[in-house]
Amino acid sequence: MNSQELARYIESTNGISKPWLLMQLRLKKLQERRAEISQEEYIQELAELHQELINLGEWWLGIEDEVFG
Repeated sequence: MNSQELARYIESTNGISKPWLLMQLRLKKLQERRAEISQEEYIQELAELHQELINLGEWWLGIEDEVFG
């Protein structure tokens, strides 16, 4: 699945409100650009995405049924 297909899936399933799906899209876009950017830039962007994922933390606590149901 490429980033365009993933984006269509996210849109069709109302996934825009699901940060983990948006993170997957950003990772896919970075993966697709990997050959076009330097290794240092790739590692830096990957580290930034990782930190943002960590920052999501437990945002879903208390709304599990709404988010995952």
